[in-house]
Parts: sequence; structure tokens; C-alpha cells
Amino acid sequence: MPARRRDVPPPRAGGSEVETLRGFLDYLRTSLAAKVDGAPEPQVRTALVPSGTNLLGLLHHVTCVERWIFLGDRVTDWPATFHADPGDTVADIVDRYRAAVREANGVLDRCTDVADPVPGKDSPSVRWALTHMIEETGRHAGHADILRELIDGATGR
Repeated sequence: MPARRRDVPPPRAGGSEVETLRGFLDYLRTSLAAKVDGAPEPQVRTALVPSGTNLLGLLHHVTCVERWIFLGDRVTDWPATFHADPGDTVADIVDRYRAAVREANGVLDRCTDVADPVPGKDSPSVRWALTHMIEETGRHAGHADILRELIDGATGR
């Protein structure tokens, strides 16, 4: 019988705009990491759709986006971010993602106005960065849902 995790309802974030945005982003981040954590090798690297998308590559890509949006990393080849290095394990990629999230949250903790740019970045605003990261993470979490179910039948958030 495939693994089925209990679905977790959306967060009941605080009443402020930033609490709501960060609450939903963290909810999606947790869901995405859980989809990859514990996925079996080599299937986690296997492209199960014609586009070539694979579960481990998705999390590697979202890690790069987190680091670009919130930490100022430069990315010169976005398509390459969809592929994890062959020597990286599932645990390596998940740990790297969680570390990027912690660092990004550290930056966000220092932001006092969502209308200001992310410190050290030329983003339109913290609001824009949070909204873009919610969209990016949510989109790829949906892809990850499907890929993980195709790999081993695991479902749920």
C-alpha cells in the first residue's frame, strides 16, 4: 500500500499582510520539502514526464530561486538549476533547501516594510519577492505531488 500522509490544511496566519504571506510561503516550503524527503533513488532523479522534470531537480531549482530572490545569488543558467549534481543525495538536496529557507527567513526577519526592496537585492519590494516565491513554490509543489505519486504512490501534504 502506498504511503499516504495526512493532508495539512492551509495555515491560519496572523492578521497582518506579512504574517499571511510568510505563513503561506512556509506552508508551501514544508510541503515541497516533504515531497522530496525520503524519495527513493534512482527514481527521484528519473524524468517521469516528457519535459524531463524530475523530483530532485525541482527542489534543487526552488533552492536556487530562494537564494536568488532573498539572498542575492546570481543565476546565469536557469535551465541547469533543474538538475541536481549526480553526487548529491536526496538528503543533501533537502538539507540545502532547508538551509536556504532558514537564511531567507533570516533576511525576511530583518525586513520592516513589505514595500521596501529585499535588503541587498534590486527587487521591486519584499511584497513582490514573497508573492513570487509563493507562486514559484506552489507551482513546483504541485509538480512534486504528481511526480512523487508516480514514483512510489505517496500522496498527501
